[in-house]
Amino acid sequence: QVQLVESGGGLVQAGGSLRLSCAASGIIYSISTMGWYRQAPGKQRELVATITAGGSTNYVDSVKGRFTISRDNAKNTVYLQLNSLKPDDTAVYYCNTRKFSTDYWGQGTQVTVSS
Repeated sequence: QVQLVESGGGLVQAGGSLRLSCAASGIIYSISTMGWYRQAPGKQRELVATITAGGSTNYVDSVKGRFTISRDNAKNTVYLQLNSLKPDDTAVYYCNTRKFSTDYWGQGTQVTVSS
């Protein structure tokens, strides 16, 4: 049974930083691509960043240079460092992975950026 548990969200002022964590279980974490998505009120869920088993990363243009995705295979955990936060980054952030063609999601963690 795949489980993804996010933590680390909160309220921060514009320009501030947060670090999100996602602990994974029920998968062979070391060979799994992990991703972070976000969904703002009234908007569709969008991909923020991904990291492959080999450590290759990909980011949506709007967060390049500000967010960093990383992973710790020993802890089965993926991180998202959010720097220089903007009010437009306000959203629920979800951890994602895929196993046998099925997408799995965490419960989400709220990030709110005040101006």
